[in-house]
Amino acid sequence: MKLCCTVNGEWCALDDVPGSESLLRLLRERLRLPGTKNACEQGECGSCTVYVDGEAVCSCLVAAGQIDGSDIVTVEGLADGAEAHPVQEAFVSAGAVQCGFCTPGLVVAAHALLAKTPDPTDAELREALAGNLCRCTGYEKIFDAVRIAAGKTEAT
Repeated sequence: MKLCCTVNGEWCALDDVPGSESLLRLLRERLRLPGTKNACEQGECGSCTVYVDGEAVCSCLVAAGQIDGSDIVTVEGLADGAEAHPVQEAFVSAGAVQCGFCTPGLVVAAHALLAKTPDPTDAELREALAGNLCRCTGYEKIFDAVRIAAGKTEAT
C-alpha cells in the first residue's frame, strides 16, 4: 500500500508498505530512524514509544496502515536540530541514560507527561512512566531527570 504521513516535521510518501507492518519497523527500517527501539514487540516495555497525532503510543502496536495522513514524532524529532530538548538534557544531566536502550521511550513518555502535567506529583510521574521498563537498575535517576525537566529540582 502507499501511505503518506509527516515524520518529525518532514512529509513522507511511502510505496509498497505492507499494511500489517508495524510503525516501529517502518520507522527503523524504511525511514532509518534508529532512536525508536525494538525490544518486546508486544507493547509491554515502552522502548518504542512515539507520538502519533499528539498521543504517545507503543509503535510496535500500530500497523503502518493506520498512520496514513498522521503526524509522527520520534525521539529524534523532539530535538531542535543539534540542540537537545530540555527533557533529553535532563536525562543526561541526571545520569538517567544507563545503557540507553529504554531511554528514547522514557524520554518520549516523560515529554508526554510534562506536556499534559507540567508540575507532576511523584505519584503522577510513576504512573506516567509505568509502561516503560528499564532493565539496568532502579528508576530513581529517571525520576530525577523528569523532576529536573519539570523544574522541580536542580541537576546534580
